[in-house]
Amino acid sequence: MLRDISLHIHDLAENSITAGATQIDISVCADGEGFLCVEIKDNGCGMSEELLARVTDPFTTSRTTRKVGMGIPFFKMACEQAEGVFRIQSEPGKGTQTRGTFRIQHIDRLPLGDLGETVTMLILEKPEIRYTLTLTSNRGAYQFDTDGIREVLGDTPIDDYEILEWIKGYVDDHTGNIFGGVLDEIVGRT
Repeated sequence: MLRDISLHIHDLAENSITAGATQIDISVCADGEGFLCVEIKDNGCGMSEELLARVTDPFTTSRTTRKVGMGIPFFKMACEQAEGVFRIQSEPGKGTQTRGTFRIQHIDRLPLGDLGETVTMLILEKPEIRYTLTLTSNRGAYQFDTDGIREVLGDTPIDDYEILEWIKGYVDDHTGNIFGGVLDEIVGRT
């Protein structure tokens, strides 16, 4: 199992990249009911009903390099261990939407992790994809969009080292502002 939620987000977004997505939307929300909701939505190739029915089985994978796929089953298990729910919807040609919830105060909820690092690693892996990150809690909301950053950058590539460092810091700052005091592990970051 991965050690934090941001690593699960990275793993699920890599599935979207493999599925040929040109846009990946990531949302992390602390709702008023005491749950942390994580959603990854893409416009990739989607899955057939048959594959969708088997996708939580670790011995189901579309990879040719190995015969197991642990990302989705581990994410599902992490959600369920923290009194949450896992859901996945997909349609061929229309993309996939994966959603997991975690009870915030549950002892087995994984920490959120480093969203800034996750976003910059995804950009570094596939800079041409449009990534959005939406963070919401009772402290406010924030949305990051690589298309907006590209517009400001002009000819400067978004995967330039200094730009990635700035993006990481920018996302980290907003993560602290939105989730500091809401998620115990982020209290010191605000």
